[in-house]
This record gives sequence, C-alpha cells and structure tokens, in this order.
Amino acid sequence: MSRTIGPPSISEFSQVRRRWDEREDCVIAMILPGELYATKEDELISTVLGSCVAACIRDKVSGIGGMNHFMLPATAGDLAQEASKLTSQASRYGNYAMEHLINAILTHGGQRKNLEVKLFGGGKMMSLMSDIGRRNIEFVREYIELEGLDLVSEDLGDIYPRKVLFNPFSGRARVKKLRNMHKENIVNDEINYRDQIKTEPVESDIELF
Repeated sequence: MSRTIGPPSISEFSQVRRRWDEREDCVIAMILPGELYATKEDELISTVLGSCVAACIRDKVSGIGGMNHFMLPATAGDLAQEASKLTSQASRYGNYAMEHLINAILTHGGQRKNLEVKLFGGGKMMSLMSDIGRRNIEFVREYIELEGLDLVSEDLGDIYPRKVLFNPFSGRARVKKLRNMHKENIVNDEINYRDQIKTEPVESDIELF
C-alpha cells in the first residue's frame, strides 16, 4: 500500500517528484538533470550522476538544505570556436544552479556562515563527453573557493555513474558507484540534457545575500 505524503516544506519545489520509501522509512525527493530541491524536513534527496555534478548544501545548525544537479552547456570544442561568449554562458548556468540553491536555503532560515557543501559527480562517461565532467568539477571547485564556502567532502571524477542520497537535516550523504549498471541510459540522458541547455541558456537575476 502506498503512503500518502504531504506537500514539500518549501512550495517552490512542488514540481519535484517525491515518494515514500519503505526501505528508508522516509520521503525521498528525486531530482533530474537541471533540477534542484531544498527542504526544511528530515527527508532524503536522491539523484543519479554521470558527467553532471551535484552540490549538497546545508545549514549545519538549522538543518535546512538541498541538492542541485547541473552541467555546463558549452563543450571544449565550442569554447575554442567562440570562447568569450560561451564561457560567459556556461558560467551563468553554473552560477544559477549554485545561487538558486543557496538562496532557497537562506530565504527559508539558513545563514551563510553556517553553510557546508559536499560535491559529487563529474565522471568521465565516454570519450565523447570526456571534457564535460572535468569542466564541471573545475567550475564548482572554483565557485566554492571564490564564494568562501565550507567544502567538507567530495567524491568527484572517476569513470562511474553515481547514485547519491543526501539528508540535509542530518548532513549524511551516501554514494553508490553504479559501475556499468545503467551507464548507457545515463549517458543518453546527459547528451539530451546537454543539447537542450545549449539552445536554452539560463540567465540568472539572483543575487547572493
């Protein structure tokens, strides 16, 4: 029998798919490439990563936190052809993913001084996408350093997809490397996502506070 669950604690994320998980005995919010989710509740956030990166960010005092899942839209070949324009576009997209999540946390009671970050993903899935994971890793590490955020752990790179489960309330993160399981599906999903964000760049008007 399925269990009825209430709406998310932050209504902005009502479009994210959530379900009750009997094994975990809690609600799990499942985010896809390009999505993010933040919560004030004791629940899990889950995603599967290939070349994409997920930042898990929380206020370590209040337990408010969340996760994003993003990829920079420009490839290394594109940058060689149109460096300044596409570098700016890529930075805007990565910044949006990070700023949107941070602001959701701060808006709903978190404090910047209490934020801690865990990073996952950026795998090398195949030769066609070899630069994407590395560039995502470089971007997010640089962002963390420039913003002076507290990076407490990371599991980045390698050649495997990852399934990540994060509980912002406790700060606990679990990672399962999927080896060859579902790798083809993950790569196809990321190729489709990459093509989409090339034609639909995200511009952020969010300012950190």
